[in-house]
Amino acid sequence: MQLEERDNANGYLIAPDPDAVRLTRRVTGFDQTGAATDISVIEERPLTIFLNGQEIVTAMTIGDYPDYLALGFLRNQGMLSKEDVVTGVDYDEDLEAVVVRTETVTNHEEKLRKKTRTSGCAVGTVFGDMMEGLEGVQLPATPLRTSWLYALAAKINTTPSLYLEAGAIHGTVLCHQDRPLVYMEDVGRHNAVDKIAGWMMATGTGAEDKILYTTGRLTSEMVIKTAMMGIPALASRSGFTAWGVEIAQQVGLTLIGRMRGQRFVCLSGEDRLVRDADPDSVRDEPRKSSRKGGKT
Repeated sequence: MQLEERDNANGYLIAPDPDAVRLTRRVTGFDQTGAATDISVIEERPLTIFLNGQEIVTAMTIGDYPDYLALGFLRNQGMLSKEDVVTGVDYDEDLEAVVVRTETVTNHEEKLRKKTRTSGCAVGTVFGDMMEGLEGVQLPATPLRTSWLYALAAKINTTPSLYLEAGAIHGTVLCHQDRPLVYMEDVGRHNAVDKIAGWMMATGTGAEDKILYTTGRLTSEMVIKTAMMGIPALASRSGFTAWGVEIAQQVGLTLIGRMRGQRFVCLSGEDRLVRDADPDSVRDEPRKSSRKGGKT
């Protein structure tokens, strides 16, 4: 399987492109004084995902990296296993559809009959039992240095992005130690995670020494996806849900939330944290603040 590589020159392997023509649109509106103003708004478009000859789902997405989104969605839904050999990923822009083909015949009719709407923005969907595939999962006890967390937050939160350009979007970043590698955005955080899962699958990238950073809440869906991908640490600026914390503790996921400036909270995996950075040496930010950086 050959997918196009899209490397970025700013230190990321893949980074957001706020200037991409198809991802935003300029719209004229009026501000609180009645004055005309032009702003960028995020485009949404449907993407129908097929596995061989079977239609699986139509997802609302910003439209970038449809190949990775399809692969990652199918992998995280348990419809593609590590043993499956993918022979092709074909995207038709006119039909707004992507077909993933495998060597073996697949049929997921029974799984498709059971559908769960998750708490993800843009309404995430999980087919089958949400906990399916987590039985016996125990993530590697990979150490996580607090110096890495501070360095990642500082870089990610000032990286030019669609979020900073137009808002109304979530970001998820695959990281190794203190280096962010792949930064994906979408209208739903579940889509952004699936794009990263698809990239990892397409490139054969290992998960055991990686960190996943997300701008969204640490819900059960986010924790389950991270665990299914084999990534041992998940961090966010946002908060937690109780079920997300319970699942993280069950599978041995290091879970970091409310990460702003000097502060963060660890609700799972405290024993794997290496506190090698003095919080007082990190620039703090107000408790009520938006991400700053990039374009203003």
